[in-house]
Amino acid sequence: MRTRLPVWAPTGLVLLIAAAGMVRVLMEHWRQGGVLLGGALLVAATLRVALPPDEVGLLAIRSRVLDVVCYVVPGVVLILLAITITRGQLTLA
Repeated sequence: MRTRLPVWAPTGLVLLIAAAGMVRVLMEHWRQGGVLLGGALLVAATLRVALPPDEVGLLAIRSRVLDVVCYVVPGVVLILLAITITRGQLTLA
């Protein structure tokens, strides 16, 4: 018998990765934080595709295809921006 995931588990995983990304950004490692934030969106897209509708929780907002597109496009853009920007810092001083 297969055990069911708690309904909050997929969302919790994505939020945990996003929180790690925000911590890295606040520690002034914004490239690493940006990659983690983009990765959180890609994990959300993967979970949205892989899990059945009754186990996906709050990651299901619209139709499956539209949700995946809305997770993948910003995730890839965020990762590409974080990787390709080579100068500058995210500090005020």
